[in-house]
Amino acid sequence: MSLPISTVPMSSSPSPIDHNGSTKQGIIRNTVNFHSSIWGDQFLTYDKRQDRVWEEQRAKELKEEVRKELVIIGLTKPTQHVKLLEFIDAVQGLGVAYHFEEEIEECLEHIHITYGDQWFDNDLQTTSLWFRLLRQQGFNVSSGVFDKYKNEDGNFMESVREDVRGMVCLYEAAYMRVEGEEVLDQALEFTTYHLGNIVENHVCSHDPSLETQIRQALQQPLRKRLPRLEALRYIPIYQQQASHNEALLMLAKLDFNLLQELHRKELSQICKWWKDLDASNKLPYVRDRIVEGYFWILGIYFEPQHSYARIFVTKACHLLIIMDDTYDNYGTYEELEIFTEAVQRWSISCLDMLPEYMKLIYQQLLDVHKEAEELLEKKGKTYRTYYTKEMEKEYTRNLLIEAKWLKDGYIPTVDEHMSVTLVTCAYALMTAKCYVHEDDLVVEDTFKWVSTHPPLVKAACLILRLMDDMATHKEEQERDHIASSVECYMKQYGVTEEETREIFSKQVEDGWKVINKESLRPTCIPRPLLMPPINLARVCDVLYKRGDDYNHAGKEVIHYIKSLLVNPI
Repeated sequence: MSLPISTVPMSSSPSPIDHNGSTKQGIIRNTVNFHSSIWGDQFLTYDKRQDRVWEEQRAKELKEEVRKELVIIGLTKPTQHVKLLEFIDAVQGLGVAYHFEEEIEECLEHIHITYGDQWFDNDLQTTSLWFRLLRQQGFNVSSGVFDKYKNEDGNFMESVREDVRGMVCLYEAAYMRVEGEEVLDQALEFTTYHLGNIVENHVCSHDPSLETQIRQALQQPLRKRLPRLEALRYIPIYQQQASHNEALLMLAKLDFNLLQELHRKELSQICKWWKDLDASNKLPYVRDRIVEGYFWILGIYFEPQHSYARIFVTKACHLLIIMDDTYDNYGTYEELEIFTEAVQRWSISCLDMLPEYMKLIYQQLLDVHKEAEELLEKKGKTYRTYYTKEMEKEYTRNLLIEAKWLKDGYIPTVDEHMSVTLVTCAYALMTAKCYVHEDDLVVEDTFKWVSTHPPLVKAACLILRLMDDMATHKEEQERDHIASSVECYMKQYGVTEEETREIFSKQVEDGWKVINKESLRPTCIPRPLLMPPINLARVCDVLYKRGDDYNHAGKEVIHYIKSLLVNPI
């Protein structure tokens, strides 16, 4: 299986479309009845709010107030480092840290220089906060700082269990672990167990907000949360804190609404492109998940400077979905061979060799990349589309291998499966596409880096592959589909599905350890460019933790989409 796909029951029927665009009884295809979009034309039109100009001006003023506060606490009051850490944590939680990246870097670097690897305070809550914030920023502070909370037997002390808020902070810090950090592995096991008991036994019933915080943390730790959704969760919590900074809170609310307006405008443009494509009629076998697809890309980066890139990446990635459905669901093997060859040649002259229904796909593939290429040509950066096209070719070659497995009824080994499906999951390709319209931080070496599937990117691919397959395995077994990684593992090692899921869940956590390690300084590429693969891994935790929320959006994901794209704060 390639890009995330899940369906309602399949039927095999004569093709409704042949090479000439008409019914041909001689070709039997796999056809899957995907449900239509649950959003209809809701996002097709965009109406600009009247009060936007005032909001923009007020947000600008508030940004300066918050910036001054950061500078005052961080640089002129060296004894208030705990307060500074708490303020930075709030800025990040509220989703406005992107306005103050330089100030936050300077403040945390100053703290790192001042204290080195050892935080001065014995308070578990602030020690854990210090560790998490510096690790998130790439500073390789030592996890040995938590040894002081363990007794002579090597277990965490009783006082830790009694410090509930400290345990929550330790739990969050432990998710910044890398391979071999036993103290953090132990901390995570310890805090997960005891925090679970606290929730189950309603120990914090006297403090409902703390109990809610624990439940949310156990469901999804901060390290795996998408910043935009975290802002949505944290704004009302921060508002209830007596010590909250009014300027910061107001900025968070205004900024959320201003970004929502921009995102609605982008989605409207994308929906118009999709409607003009008329895929529901011309390619009826393709999933109509353009809104869910934009939500996915919005998870990669939400900041305003990435606006054009978001539109490009959403279009380009939806073409990957179309190709995935064509290879996975509709095309005959002979047609797919022709299409794969056309992609390798990447020329408009190949159009006539394709079946009629494939011509639209191929034309759009060329057009979307050509549009990007024309913009890049003015900047002397056409090398960027060269690399993405080469990775696109690699993508289709591996999709064809999957199609051959299906045609031959072949169940590959786990290694064979992963060597192909870590490419067809398309996360490396999506990461490369995210760099196409980025600023001067992106150079040719950036594309050379991502195209080799480095450890960080490979870890994100593995997380998607395993979480997706665990979420969709049972449904896929009900139709003609290549073996998932779950089925391959069960067959090769003679284990049950339950055992396989346990093993895969551990491998997902190991993948996050790799992501954490590859995020520590010095990094192969500038730190901001690490965020697309990291956020792609986070998207998996949102869409596949409870099942397949991409193809069958549940109440929670529908709520997320409405909150981010419909309802202002």
